[in-house]
Amino acid sequence: MFDRDRWQEILNAVRKNKLRSTLTAFGVFWAIFMLVVMMGSGNGLKNGITAGVKDFATNSGFMWAESTTKAYEGFKRGRHWDISNQDIMEIKDGVPELGVISPRLNGWNLRSGENIVRGKRSAAFNVMGDYPAYRKIDPCTMLWGRYINDEDIKQKRKVCIIGENVYDVMFDENEDPVGKYLRVNGVYFMVVGVFRSNNPNINIGSNKKETVYMPFTSMQQTYNYGDRVHFFGITAKDGVKVKDVMDKIKVILQKNHKLSPDDEDAIGKVDIENEIKTMFYIFLGIDILIWVVGLGTLFAGAIGISNIMLIIVRERTKEIGIQRAIGARPSIIIGQILTESVFLTTVAGFIGLAFGTFVLYIVDIAVDASRAAAPPDEESFFLNPEIGLPIALASLAMLIFVGFIAGLIPAMKAIRIKPIEALRHE
Repeated sequence: MFDRDRWQEILNAVRKNKLRSTLTAFGVFWAIFMLVVMMGSGNGLKNGITAGVKDFATNSGFMWAESTTKAYEGFKRGRHWDISNQDIMEIKDGVPELGVISPRLNGWNLRSGENIVRGKRSAAFNVMGDYPAYRKIDPCTMLWGRYINDEDIKQKRKVCIIGENVYDVMFDENEDPVGKYLRVNGVYFMVVGVFRSNNPNINIGSNKKETVYMPFTSMQQTYNYGDRVHFFGITAKDGVKVKDVMDKIKVILQKNHKLSPDDEDAIGKVDIENEIKTMFYIFLGIDILIWVVGLGTLFAGAIGISNIMLIIVRERTKEIGIQRAIGARPSIIIGQILTESVFLTTVAGFIGLAFGTFVLYIVDIAVDASRAAAPPDEESFFLNPEIGLPIALASLAMLIFVGFIAGLIPAMKAIRIKPIEALRHE
């Protein structure tokens, strides 16, 4: 392996056939380069999406009322029904596997024109009613003040928290909004906090940055929603599947509102646990596709190297015959061919690995610059394209293996050459 003459012979062969060696090595270079770039891009997509949902409760789900699609107990299909406060209480008492439940009101009917006013400033924003428990499902960071609390719910206080965009429009830069009032559809609410979502890529019901949140009970009473609940979020206790909790809730709602047990569309639901699992499988599929394409390209490069090594063996038939005639062992001949094949493959692959990593580095800088120049409310779905050290080491090990396999057939052909026939070769 460390025979100086052997390495000198390999380098001389490369110098004599520069174009051939370059074209041969390019296949391996391109395969590794594409594998690194695709793998890094896949990781960038994965990082961007997971960064925007990293703190969202993975054991959560949402349910709401839909129109019935089947007739049942005298009721016609197409009947509309509403979830009520009583339903929420029965779900709390009747589903022990339930972690938290947070009823929500979506004030879409409040967004008719500029529904938020402060002094001479006015704008149209979403309005929602929430419970403090919702923060356990979708955590946030308070930039000013506090979140909605249990006393706000109990006393039906006219207070609210606002998203970042609402603050930017309704208040001056760096102005403390706590204790100031906003007129929401004609009713004054005191701002007690400004929040920033920890999960900007998930918006349930509205864009969180452009929403005014008030206590659920306050909104229900102030805007005459009666005991209606538009939808609710839940979490399951540890070790319990969200689907199982939803199935038990579904039975309660079907009983309370006389819904057909066979009507799968009367209750809308989103199982976040299942959605995240699906997203994981999508990323796994992307990774597998990347490896299949990369390995396929690398295999094509290895075939090219193997073919070139066969040509080299044919060109050096006489030389190999002389070596065999003067007593060179088969292992020497095999080692010489394999060393040259592994050398070409490894050098080309290492350059491809380095160049691919450099391209990812440049892309990362460009993405950071783009994010810095983008509007604050614009979320990025591509972040930190990179490959880890294990992937880099695995790529190098794969290169050596591919080089070995590419040189094995030519090497075996070389040792089958008979010395007398080789010496007669022209």
